[in-house]
Amino acid sequence: QVQLVESGGGSLQAGGSLTLSCAASGLTSNRACMAWFRQSPGKEREGVATIDIGDGDTKYADSVKGRFTVSKDNAKNTLYLQMNSLKPEDTAMYYCAAAPYLKRGRNYSCGPERREFDYWGQGTQVTVPS
Repeated sequence: QVQLVESGGGSLQAGGSLTLSCAASGLTSNRACMAWFRQSPGKEREGVATIDIGDGDTKYADSVKGRFTVSKDNAKNTLYLQMNSLKPEDTAMYYCAAAPYLKRGRNYSCGPERREFDYWGQGTQVTVPS
């Protein structure tokens, strides 16, 4: 049973930095698309960043490119999202997600536009007051 547990959220001033963590227990595959999403009230869930842990390829939404960095510590089985230069519009509940795969099929994709994931965490709140 795969379980994703996010932590590290909080409230901080604009311009600050924060690192979110997602502990992935039970995720034994070294082939998976993992992602960070966010959702604020009244808005659709938005893909923020993805990492294919099979080859380390990362992708970012335009809104966070150059400010956020996604990474995974395989020894700790933990996904991270380093967020710098935070803005009020980054305020949201942040979720991690995982989609293990055996091999990449023709329609495989791992990017912020992907919506289908097998496992989701419960989320951690990030608030950047305006």
